[in-house]
Amino acid sequence: MDTPFSTLIRTASHEQHTEAETSSFMGDLLGGRLGVDAYARYTEQLWFVYRALEEGAEALREDPVAGPFIRPELFRTAALEADLAHLRGPQWRAGASALPATVAYAERVAECARTWPAGYVAHHYTRYLGDLSGGQIIRDKAERTWGFDRKGDGVRFYVFDAIGNPAAFKRTYRELLDGVNADDLEKQRIVDECKRAFAFNSAVFRELGVEFPLSA
Repeated sequence: MDTPFSTLIRTASHEQHTEAETSSFMGDLLGGRLGVDAYARYTEQLWFVYRALEEGAEALREDPVAGPFIRPELFRTAALEADLAHLRGPQWRAGASALPATVAYAERVAECARTWPAGYVAHHYTRYLGDLSGGQIIRDKAERTWGFDRKGDGVRFYVFDAIGNPAAFKRTYRELLDGVNADDLEKQRIVDECKRAFAFNSAVFRELGVEFPLSA
């Protein structure tokens, strides 16, 4: 492939990425038209997905394809748990429940972690690079809409304390993608899985939109 893989994966999944970003639920959330309960529910769904991503990470640390992407400074599960404790109280786990779309998403992530490291890379890219980029918009909106302390409890998921220079980190990550240990056919499969990951995100947003409709 003449085009760098990091460019190829970004451009090939652009349509699915845009669909996920422009969901009505996310638009309503970022527009301040939904309450903090909707934000908490969304955060809860992220917890199920990141738990699948990060529980599968340790076994992939030495894998020739996925191993270079396993970076503990990215891990988000602990931050999500701190946010949920702030949003829902210390007993938040007792009431946590995954939407059907979230269950399917987390199961697919876990399946890739177990059986297809290159597919795991697709999910890793889709989530973490998005958090480092567009996730900062969500953090800013959440702080202003619901009064969270800047980079404090409630938005810790979006705060990458262990990454001093996000722009440099993203450049390094794209270099990892460009050098991924996969042939052209496998790279195309990674792109297809990336599109699938965005479709899972869109499905979660649709179900959240049903759960939190705007009153007419």
